[in-house]
Amino acid sequence: MTELLLAFDRTGGELTARLTRALRDAVRQGRPPAGGRLPATRVLARDLGLARGTVVEAYAQLVAEGYLVSIPGSGTRVADGVAPAAPPAPPPTAGHPVRYDLAPGTPDLSAFPRAAWQAALRRALADTAHSGLGYGDPAGRPELRAALAASLGRVRGAAATGRQVIVVGGVAQGLALLVGQLRQHGHHTLAVEDPCSPGTLGLLRAHGIEPVGVRVDAHGLDVAALAATGSRAVLVTPAHQYPTGVVLAPGRRAALIAWARATGGLVVEDDYDAEFRYDREPVGCLQGLAPDHVVHLGSLSKTLAPGLRLGWAVLPDAWVDGFREAKRYTDLGCSVLDQLAFARLLADGGHDRHLRAVRARYRGRRDALAEALARYLPDAAVRGVAAGLHLHLDLPDGCAEAEVVAAAAGLGVRVEPVTPMRLGSQGAPAVVLGYAALPERALAEAARLLGQAVTASRGRRPAGAGAPPGGRPARAAGRRR
Repeated sequence: MTELLLAFDRTGGELTARLTRALRDAVRQGRPPAGGRLPATRVLARDLGLARGTVVEAYAQLVAEGYLVSIPGSGTRVADGVAPAAPPAPPPTAGHPVRYDLAPGTPDLSAFPRAAWQAALRRALADTAHSGLGYGDPAGRPELRAALAASLGRVRGAAATGRQVIVVGGVAQGLALLVGQLRQHGHHTLAVEDPCSPGTLGLLRAHGIEPVGVRVDAHGLDVAALAATGSRAVLVTPAHQYPTGVVLAPGRRAALIAWARATGGLVVEDDYDAEFRYDREPVGCLQGLAPDHVVHLGSLSKTLAPGLRLGWAVLPDAWVDGFREAKRYTDLGCSVLDQLAFARLLADGGHDRHLRAVRARYRGRRDALAEALARYLPDAAVRGVAAGLHLHLDLPDGCAEAEVVAAAAGLGVRVEPVTPMRLGSQGAPAVVLGYAALPERALAEAARLLGQAVTASRGRRPAGAGAPPGGRPARAAGRRR
């Protein structure tokens, strides 16, 4: 075969990635079929007006993925057994298409440092002995554990050695493993901030431990309310509480550590959004204040990409061995090459450079969304602006949360309601808006449409029907964030 029709944008960066996707799609569509020959790299490069190296890299990637085979003397062909994909199902007629997805939790995946990561992977492949690709320590590669201990000490004020750091498949796996350890130590409940991420609540219950809500106010977790629960373990997001965006105040930090020391309790610190500070200096992690009473959890899901499934747990000495064995019997350890690539990014400053770049991008997007909300929803209170990748929006009086969410969806804007995140606390109707994944112009348009949704929601409700049960006082109580 000497010709192949490929449709893709040849301008701008990431040509190799776009060509790889176009070739992969062609193979999936049966163009050419299994066993069919692809054009020579020199021929395809000439036809597409690309550098030959770009085509060579795309072919090599698809060979690695199993779509193509390279046969000396016979060229590059579609691998046997690759069948055309079934045609996509027609879109459902019910529901509304999402034009602007403001659901929190996903960074700008287009910002992933592909070139730096690829270079780090290549170095890992070149430098790793054959024996290093076997089953290793389930706690993780020593290079990465040492690099993480050093990095966390430098940028988060942690006090840890490489032994105390265990590499996990994201915060979710770290928390799941920790729940198993808590149960072995006789814990049947875990105190959590109220409101709290629904995903976290579901994870805890799925692993057999019941979350107990502790209210959050303008200073963060209420430690006196925590003490009243009788729980001996608590999960907190002190750097940027989810969903309210509150930073745990210094007095509350001290009180929480004092509670842990007095009760022999355990503080589980999810270092959520700690890397993204805009309007103030970063706050050091709790673990550095009391290494014997705090488990520190972090991941690359917001700084790089959730698909990497890489994170870490920094544990008190007494918890390390049990946690390490739990990790062994869960999956035998995380991807060696990904660990080594990340270790190299930490060591050569690549990760820090990436964070500086995306902080500037995210700050611009936060500013664009906040300014648009002030323009189109002047009666709504915006919280959590100093850090993170989301804003917390208290809806104006006269709004019903569910109606606003539905009206926004009807206009193509997805937002997350706060009510499902509450365990027992009362609060004003509110939504959470993630801004990391959309450009500034799209965020401004999404805010305009959300303003329309709020207006439509208020217009459908009779006078006096917008406040929660109990009227205006309930809204005031809901400000205990």
